[in-house]
Amino acid sequence: MSLAIIAAVGYGLSSVMQALGARQAARANIDDERMATAAGSPSWRSTVATAMTGVFVVGAVFDVLGFVAGAGAARMLPLFLSQTIVAGNLIITALLGIRLLGIKLHPRDYIAMGTVLLALLLLGSASQPHTAYSTPRALHWALLAVTVVLVVSSLFTVRRIGRAGSVAAGAAAGLLFGAVAIGVRILDGIEPLSLPTMLADPAAWVIAIAGAAGFYLHTVALQLGEVNGSTAALVVGETAAPGIVGVLWLGDSTVPGMQWMALAGFTFAVLGAVAVAMFGSAEAERSAEEDLTKAADTDFGSTPFTVPADCSSLEHPPANRTPPDGSADNWPERLRRQ
Repeated sequence: MSLAIIAAVGYGLSSVMQALGARQAARANIDDERMATAAGSPSWRSTVATAMTGVFVVGAVFDVLGFVAGAGAARMLPLFLSQTIVAGNLIITALLGIRLLGIKLHPRDYIAMGTVLLALLLLGSASQPHTAYSTPRALHWALLAVTVVLVVSSLFTVRRIGRAGSVAAGAAAGLLFGAVAIGVRILDGIEPLSLPTMLADPAAWVIAIAGAAGFYLHTVALQLGEVNGSTAALVVGETAAPGIVGVLWLGDSTVPGMQWMALAGFTFAVLGAVAVAMFGSAEAERSAEEDLTKAADTDFGSTPFTVPADCSSLEHPPANRTPPDGSADNWPERLRRQ
C-alpha cells in the first residue's frame, strides 16, 4: 500500500508541475496562431512548447516516480485498491494548488477529500492481499488490440472535434492509464526476471503504447477548456476499468463477507475523486484565466480584456484582443502612434 501512496504523491506533484508548464507556454505564445488547429484544439507545436518548459520537465520526473511506484502497487495489490489509492493524487494536487496555482479550496472540496480518505479506509479493510494468478496469453493479445484501437480512435476524435474533445481526451487518457496498470499486472518475465520473456509479452507493448499515448492525451486535456470534465473522466477511466477487469479476469477478491464494504468503499472513493476533480479543476481553470489576463495586461497596458484559458488564437484572433481604447498590441506601434 505504501507504493500506491508514493505513486499518488508523485502523480499529484506531476499534475501541478504540468499545469504550471501549460500556463507558461500559453503566456509565452499568446499571439502565435500556430498554437491551435483549425478546430481550436492544441496543435503539435503547442503541446511540444508545453513539454519543453522546465517546470513541465520536473513534472515528468515525478510522473516517472509515480509510474514506477504504481507499477509495484499494481503487482502486489488488487487493482481496485491500488488504482483507487493512486487516484487519490487529486487530493495532493488540490492541496499543492493552493500555493502554486492560486487555487482556493471551499468546504465542499474538503468534504469531497474526506470522503475519498474514508472510502479508501473501507476499501483497504475489505481487500485481500493479491496472490499469484496466471492469465491466458489470449488476454494479453486482447489487451493489446483494445489498446491500439483506443489510441487510434482517441487521437482521431480529439483532433477532429477540437475543444469539444476535452472530456473525450481525459476519458481516453484514463482508460489508457488503466490499460498500463493491467499490463503491468499481467506482464510475464518479472518473477523470475527475464528480459526476453518480458519483451515477447504483448503486455509490455501495451505499457509502452498506452503510457505514451495516455501522457499525450492528458497533456492535451490540460490545454483544452473543459478541465473539470476531462479530469473527472480520467479518474473514472483509470480506476473503474482496471478494477472491473481485476475482479472478472485477474482473481482480485475481498475478505469473505466484506464484499459490501469493498463495493461501498470503491463507489464512494470514485465519486469523491470525481467531486475533487470537478471542484478543484473548475477553480484551477478560473485561476488560469486570471493568470493569463494579468500577463496580457502586463504586456499590452493596464486596460483589462479577456484572454481565454487555452489561448486558442484561431478562435480569438489578435483583433479580438485589442484593448477598448484602440491601442495596438505591441509597444513599438504605440510609440509610433504617439
